[in-house]
Amino acid sequence: VMKLREEGLDFHVIHAHDWLSAYAGKTLKHGSGKPLVATIHATEFGRNQGLHTDLQRQISNLEWWLAYEAWRVICCSRHMKGEIKYIFQVPEDKLSIIPNGVKVWDFQPPSDFHKQAFRRHYAQDGEKIVFYVGRLVHEKGLDTLIDAIPLISEKHNHVKYIIAGKGPADFALRERAERLGVGQKLYFTGYIDDPTRNKLYASADVAVVPSHYEPFGIVALEAMAARAPVVVSDTGGLGEIIAHAQNGLKAYPGNAQSLADNIIAYLEAPSFASYIREQAFKHVQEQYNWVKIAGETLKVY
Repeated sequence: VMKLREEGLDFHVIHAHDWLSAYAGKTLKHGSGKPLVATIHATEFGRNQGLHTDLQRQISNLEWWLAYEAWRVICCSRHMKGEIKYIFQVPEDKLSIIPNGVKVWDFQPPSDFHKQAFRRHYAQDGEKIVFYVGRLVHEKGLDTLIDAIPLISEKHNHVKYIIAGKGPADFALRERAERLGVGQKLYFTGYIDDPTRNKLYASADVAVVPSHYEPFGIVALEAMAARAPVVVSDTGGLGEIIAHAQNGLKAYPGNAQSLADNIIAYLEAPSFASYIREQAFKHVQEQYNWVKIAGETLKVY
């Protein structure tokens, strides 16, 4: 703080995000006498459905400390507001809900994109594509997606399930798919870059976000911005982003039959999927643009 002032620099608000910046935020607050704003994106309690280890308890204590030290706490959804109030006993008037946003132009394929040629790298011409992108961890619900594949196959057997991303659950998911006899229907891409992600969204018949725990659900917004019809689990912030049958479809969390039914609804009604695609794109532009979100953040400051 002293060095900044010696260089003629000053600041009026400190903004810390999540527990990793808790110590730095508190030190700057007390060292400068300036107000601290904290954004809590997720909680250790929520991620793990409770606190089971000393490390989890230590992280949760830091989250509480950050919320206590902050003058205002920002969270991304009504679900997270309730979670923070319940776990950390944060007063109502200290909490502000400001969602995350997306830049829709960041999720469009290039103008010279040849969809049919591209999708042949991942699926046969007669196959539909169901697409997931994200971390391969338990909380993202990919076990439910894999369990849904045999149920979907009863009505739509020619479907390729593309799983993009890396994570510690990779081997367990592959093993689960083989055990269910659907390994050949899955394509695990590993890490993909943004242009490839955008082309896969443009090629997908369904984008799926089957999370068990999701404080907000930015990946659902990204799919909507990319004009992919999306199915999400009705959990956390995902349930707030999606209005069922208006800008997407919602399945019961952890319920393979519900997830399968909603994916099938798109596969059987391409005109309905097209309607959802356009409604979702419009919704993202109007409600989750960064100009609006920046204005809400400025009000808190």
